[in-house]
Parts: sequence; C-alpha cells; structure tokens
Amino acid sequence: MPLRERIDALRNLRPFLRQIWQTSRPLTLASLCLRLVQALMPVALLYVGKLIIDEAIRLVAIGSADADLVTLWNTGALHPLAGLVALEFALAVLSDLFARGSNYVDSLLSERFTNATSIRLMEHAATLDLEDFEDPDLQDRLDRARRQTMGRMGLLGQLFGQAQDAITVISFAIGLIAYAPWLMLLLAIALIPAFVGESHFNALGYSLNFHWTPERRQLEYLRQTGASVETAKEIKIFGLHRFLIDRFRTLSERFYAANRALARRRAIWGTVLAALGTLGYYVAYAYIVWRTVHGDFSIGDLTFLAGSFRRLRQLLEGLLIGFSQVAGQALYLEDLFSFFEIEPEIASKPDAVPVPTPIERGFVFENVGFRYPGAERWALRGLEFELRAGEVLALVGENGAGKTTLVKLLARLYDPDEGRILLDGRDLRDYDLDDLRGNVGVIFQDFVRYHLTARENIGVGRLEAMGDEARIREAARRALADEVIEALPQQYDQMIGRRFNTGVDLSGGQWQKIAIARAYMRDAQVMILDEPTAALDARAEFEVFQRFKELSSGRTAVLISHRFSSVRMADRILVLGGGKVEASGTHDELMAQRGRYAELFELQAAGYR
Repeated sequence: MPLRERIDALRNLRPFLRQIWQTSRPLTLASLCLRLVQALMPVALLYVGKLIIDEAIRLVAIGSADADLVTLWNTGALHPLAGLVALEFALAVLSDLFARGSNYVDSLLSERFTNATSIRLMEHAATLDLEDFEDPDLQDRLDRARRQTMGRMGLLGQLFGQAQDAITVISFAIGLIAYAPWLMLLLAIALIPAFVGESHFNALGYSLNFHWTPERRQLEYLRQTGASVETAKEIKIFGLHRFLIDRFRTLSERFYAANRALARRRAIWGTVLAALGTLGYYVAYAYIVWRTVHGDFSIGDLTFLAGSFRRLRQLLEGLLIGFSQVAGQALYLEDLFSFFEIEPEIASKPDAVPVPTPIERGFVFENVGFRYPGAERWALRGLEFELRAGEVLALVGENGAGKTTLVKLLARLYDPDEGRILLDGRDLRDYDLDDLRGNVGVIFQDFVRYHLTARENIGVGRLEAMGDEARIREAARRALADEVIEALPQQYDQMIGRRFNTGVDLSGGQWQKIAIARAYMRDAQVMILDEPTAALDARAEFEVFQRFKELSSGRTAVLISHRFSSVRMADRILVLGGGKVEASGTHDELMAQRGRYAELFELQAAGYR
C-alpha cells in the first residue's frame, strides 16, 4: 500500500478521538490526567535513584562505613539517605497506583466506546437501502466495519499510551541533552530503520486482511453452518460435515499460509532492523562509561545516564513502532468510517407528506420497471395495475414472476427504475418514508424468527404498543397463534427458539402463526402476506386466509400463495408472468379465460385427485 495512503489514513484519528471524547468526557479527562502523572514518574524515580547512589558513595567517602547504624542515625548522617529511599518507595507505590487507575479507566472507556460504536453501526445500517444489503461488496464493508467496533478497543489505550510515552521521552531527553546532546541524534538515527520496517509490514498486514474479506466471510459462514441448530438435521442426513470441514480446512489453510509468510518476513527483517537500534545504544553506553572513568561523571550520573538512555531507547522505539501501528490501525478505522459515509438512496424528501388516513383510492402502478443491481434481466417491466382501497388482492404466478419484488416496491423497500407508483394520485416517493412503512404490514415467507419471548415476538410488530397486553393477545387470536402460545410452559413470557437455555422451539407452522400475529399487531392500513403460510397444511392455510379476509374488511390487503384454493377467496386475482400482469379478475373469470391461471389451477388440482 502506498505511503501516501497510509499517511492519509491518519486523518481517521481525529474523528476517532472525537468519538472517544463524546462517549464520556469525565472518563477521557480522568485517563489523560492519570497518564500525565504517570509520564513523569520514570524520570523522577531514576533521578532519585541517582541521588541515593551519590549519597551512599558520599557516606563511604567520609568513613561512615566504620560506624554502626544506631550511631549514624543518631548523628543524623543517615537521614538524607533514608529520606531519599522513602521518597523512592512513595514514588514507586504512586506509580503503580496511577498505572492501575489508568488501566481501570481505560477499560471502562473502551467498553463504553465499543457499545456506543456498535449502536451507531446498527442505527446507520437501519437507514441503508435493502439493495445495499444484497450487494456483496457492501456485505464485505459491513463485515469489516462490524469487526472494527470490537477490534479498535486497543487503539484507544495505545493512543493515550503514545501521548504518555511522548511526555516521558521529553523529560528523559532534557536530562540527556544537558550531558551529551549528540546522544539523542545517534539514538534517533539508529531507530529509523526499525520504524520504516514496522510501517511497511503493518501496511502489508492491512492489505492482506482487506483482500481476504470475502474469504473470511466464507470461513465464518462455514463455521456457522457446520455447527448450528438450524443446519444440524440436514448435515446429519446428508453427511455434509466432512464436506464442510474439508472446505473450511482448505480455505483456512490458504489464509494461514498467507499470514505465516508475512509473519516470517516480518520476524526476520524486524530482528535485523532492531539490531541497529541495539548497536546505537551500546555505542552511547560505551561513551558514558568512558566519560565516567575520566572523572567527568559521578557513579550516580553514570547510573542515571545509562538508565535514561536505555529507557529512552525503549520509549523511542516503542513510540516509533507504536506510531506505525497506530497508522496501521488508522487504516482499519477507514473500514468503520467509510461505512458510516454510505448514504441511502431511498429516503424521505424534505417536504414529504404523511400518508392519507384513511387511504381513499389506493395504489396505481404506472409502467413500472425494476431490475436488481448487477442483473441483466428485468424483474418487472411495463407493470400496470391498480390496487383499490379496501380490496383484497391476490398475486399468483410461477417462481420468478416478480410477486415478492412487487410487494417490496409497494412497501418502498425499492424504488422503481422505470415508471412510478401512485398512492391516492400522488407519487409514493412524496410520502414520509417512516409513515409509509408504518402504514404497511408485511410478513414475508422468510420472516425472522426472533429469539425473544412470545409476547415480544408479536410486540415487535408495533414497538410503541409493546406494553399493550390486550393488543398482543388480540393479534395472537386473529392469527390463530393464541392456542400455540397458551400451550407453552410460560405462555406469553416463554422464550422461544433454541438459542438460549430457557428457550422452547416451535414447529415451522407455529412460528408462522407467531409471525402473522406480528402483522396483525401492526394494525396497518395495508396488510401484505407474502407466502407466510408455506409451512402450514392446506386446511390450516385456508383457515388463516379465511380469517385474514374477514379481519381485512375495509382494509387494503395483498396475499401471495401458491395454493389456488386459498387465493380464490380474494376480491381480485392478478396473474403475473415475465414481470407483467398477464390477467386479472376473480377466480371464476380467470378460469373462464382458460389462460395461465386455469392451467396452473388444473395442474395443482390434479395433484389432489
């Protein structure tokens, strides 16, 4: 990765630090203050140590070694030395106390930052378009961003630690410059190669992880698929475990080999380049010893200078390498902040209007065309029909006819690429998006099975009414889910799904009744059931749709099903084929036309004879 790109990535540190500050100002200030005090402790301890050595040598020089301890103490000769030792002890205790306090504050701040960033990620993801989530490139970006909500916790401590070490370096450097200024220059020159090498390998590490994002998502998918409740039955029946394990092993070995090659190169070159810094240290150390032998420095000075130079070398090396690592982590921050920069295309206009209550005329599709991103074939093209207010409309057609796509356009999960959709004579894009979706209740065939309580599984259909017990029970009754729930050990308080210990799993049909209750909970002006009864038997589906028709009286409703015995109860049936409306009418009218509907109906009816 080019050096310019790595330097540019440092711009991500500013918003990162701003987010830390916004997460908790008291904790941020506490961490900075503790580190400031910590930064001055090493040089203070080393200097007090120098004074102790000089004082001990002074006592030896005046013949104090021949006197006993009590006499020396009574004469006051040991008082200065004892005071210095007590001071060093106090500084050591305080240094440890501040270090522990700093780690404690940083851990709290990191946890708060991780939680706040995770919430921001979920909030931003909720604003994105549905087609964004169907884009593999965005899925890669989302995966990288999700990793950074947890993976950047260490960066916070590292940045603050860098600031602390920089203050310590300055304090040591002042002492060294007073004795031999050229030693600082020697040290800096010796450490530059290690810094350049570390920067280079950090960039290579980021590049490797970036380009392997799709493969890492595959590894995560294989890991989940190979060991999950949802897939266990089929894996056992088909004996897929060996196939999945072999696929995982092959992919993981390739990733391991790439990482191993990089780690090997980094270790070899890191050793060579670090040796240059070690050489610089020993040249300086030899110079300090030589000056001490010639009487220019005292033994205490030798101890202070040698310790200062050794500590300074470690700190400078840590600062340079740490800076390189921070620059490398700033590249990863790019994954997080670039995700936050993605803007949805489907959003409310500044002058958006609320959905009319009640809907008076209904929806009109005018020459609507839609094609999924990257697809050559149009899912819908030239689609024209009317969904009248208060009408129960059924959609039928073979797989791929565009039924679910039509429903997604109706709920404005997508916008048409051609044509427009009108609601009461006004373009759907003129209405407030949240209000529009709040007035449309949809249950898809691939509905979500929330591992929550039965009450919450229904209540999520209308969050503001989650505490309305009567409404939840009425929604369950309408969907014929009340019998399912009342048979559970804790009824509406029962956790459903096997993800958690107290959970009770449901059959596919039972889950679907819960999902349909969720749609009734919404109590929207437009109700849509997109094949949500696929796991129900024919009788149960008929009962659900019969109840749906009865309860949809006065509401606009759309239902999709492959069972023609169920859709025939609709006020009107649309037959879709090739992304267009092929026929429209009641069941009897369509049978009389002897078209695709009659053909499909007869094929299905023959299966029951």
